[in-house]
Amino acid sequence: MSYAQTLNFGVVPQQSAKKLAELWSPVLQYISEYAGVTIQFTTAKNIPEFEKRLLAGEYDLAYMNPYHYVVFHQKPGYQAIAKQKDKKIRGILVVRKDSSIESIADLQNSQMAFPSPAAFAASILPRAQIAQENIEFTPKYVSSHDSVYINVARGFFPAGGGVMRTFNNTAPEIREQLKVLWQTNPYTSHAIAAHPRVSQVTQDKIVQAMLAMNNDPEAMALLKRLNFMGLEAASNEKWDDIRKLDITLLDHLLE
Repeated sequence: MSYAQTLNFGVVPQQSAKKLAELWSPVLQYISEYAGVTIQFTTAKNIPEFEKRLLAGEYDLAYMNPYHYVVFHQKPGYQAIAKQKDKKIRGILVVRKDSSIESIADLQNSQMAFPSPAAFAASILPRAQIAQENIEFTPKYVSSHDSVYINVARGFFPAGGGVMRTFNNTAPEIREQLKVLWQTNPYTSHAIAAHPRVSQVTQDKIVQAMLAMNNDPEAMALLKRLNFMGLEAASNEKWDDIRKLDITLLDHLLE
């Protein structure tokens, strides 16, 4: 079935494009059929490229981290329409199961792996909280959450940042070598947001389709593959807790 309107849906590249496409495409197909619009999955090769595309307004719809949402709501004006249901996001630090590291104090003067500078829960939150504990460390950026887990599992870094959702989603043979050392405080999770060019009528249809998934067992099975417990409507003020953190990392993009 084809529809008059085709929208692209950009997903933050926390994992490989292949993995993300496998997880997201069935969800987007369901929403497309319910809402009567064609929604196509897309992503970017890394998080800095994703940020460039958001700034340029290349995505009609996008699933972005909470800090990205706060930034790209200002310019080019993405508007939150939904989020994962009943979900707060925390950053985690993982270490190898056989590691002698027992607390973040043991990471003094170490190198740690993170997905990218502006990955919110997997990078910004843990780096800020570790720095507050007066622990000196050198961050190394390895492009994706999966890369963090692989690098730590292989012993290239003593610890690395991620989030529980991607940790639970990573390959079992990698995950089984790792343990969660520490978690950050909880914050509002990722936003699903629409570019201002997407009409309010279309946005409403898409939100209705997302909410319908919560009452359809087959659709919920698709969401569970993303480690989502459902979807809920959300609006801009939901991310005020992120604004209060006053993160300035991407301010240069708004100049």
